[in-house]
Amino acid sequence: MTTWQLTVNGQRKEVAVDPGTPLLWVLREELKLTGTKYGCGIGACGACTVHLDGVATRSCLVPVGLIGDRPVVTIEGIGQDPCGRAVQDAWVDRDVVQCGYCQSGQIMSAVALLKAVPKPTDEIIEESMGGNLCRCATYVRIRETIKSASEHLT
Repeated sequence: MTTWQLTVNGQRKEVAVDPGTPLLWVLREELKLTGTKYGCGIGACGACTVHLDGVATRSCLVPVGLIGDRPVVTIEGIGQDPCGRAVQDAWVDRDVVQCGYCQSGQIMSAVALLKAVPKPTDEIIEESMGGNLCRCATYVRIRETIKSASEHLT
């Protein structure tokens, strides 16, 4: 085991894990940040999406030993960002959630999209969000909610 210093949601955290331990398990098991979900374990579903140095990243695929000084933001911290807050508020206002399992990953991907493209078209939204799967098929509401959130950003 090695001791790692991570910046998660703006706070410095220390964990003692093997360097190959996926960030997902460090977040959930070591830091008790359980909003980031385990879905498939191979990066195909998007449930484990976090921001790593501002980039939407599948945390199940990133070993903690490769993070270095790059900051990590999870669903628990995304609301500290104005774009993240706008997306979270829109998600609630539009009542997107059904079972809710995929929603933290959906929100993290939506925030990354809106930071890159503040006024996305339907096509851009569908392309950008295509890697996030929703078993309840709330895709239409997700797209509408992303557009709604974009209207509240300057």
